[in-house]
Amino acid sequence: MSSSANPSAHSSGLIGARPQTIAQPAGTTPGRHPLSMGGKRDGIFLVPERLDAAKPAPLIVSLHGAGGIAPHALDIFAAQAEARGIIVLAPESRSATWDVIRGGYGPDVAFIDGALSKVFRLHAVDPERIAVAGFSDGASYALSIGIINGALFKDILAFSPGFMAPTGQSDLPRVFISHGVHDEVLPIDPCSRRIVPRLKRAGYDVEYQEFDGGHVVPPGMVERAVARLLV
Repeated sequence: MSSSANPSAHSSGLIGARPQTIAQPAGTTPGRHPLSMGGKRDGIFLVPERLDAAKPAPLIVSLHGAGGIAPHALDIFAAQAEARGIIVLAPESRSATWDVIRGGYGPDVAFIDGALSKVFRLHAVDPERIAVAGFSDGASYALSIGIINGALFKDILAFSPGFMAPTGQSDLPRVFISHGVHDEVLPIDPCSRRIVPRLKRAGYDVEYQEFDGGHVVPPGMVERAVARLLV
């Protein structure tokens, strides 16, 4: 069943939406579809050509960086999603970046909750193959809400995160983090090289990859992260 968290839960970063058991999913045609629920800043989701409608699909919620838009986040995973039959949901933040970075959880959590509810109504989703992912500020947000909502997100895929700010901890989702050693936007030493040891001390299963590059998401890192999700 699917449910929505109330405003007080959203202010703690909690998401209430859950996959549904759908006998005959309404579905959508393959391709990119607008969420059509957010006004000027909305979001999109990708239904891959290779989606097997006979079984629940993996789902990745992909979060853009500061100043970004949904296509930026969706493009990171598009090739892997098409090749492996993964639905990708790319919501947009209500403002220039994600709410906790601007002062506290609330409107963006509520929007992601509603976007997930919509996708869960349209498509059967595998509850054991749901990941939250992001790049830069989106990676920081993915780490934060992923830890808070570990009962929903079984994997967190964070590309060049800056920090994490969970209000609590639920279960122990697997974590994939990659970061460029020459990143000048979010330098690796005060960012991932501090985040990863904290996660490991807290008991998380972390795969950490450093690469010779800057503030980017190499396709090879995406491939590794997606392969881990599908194990």
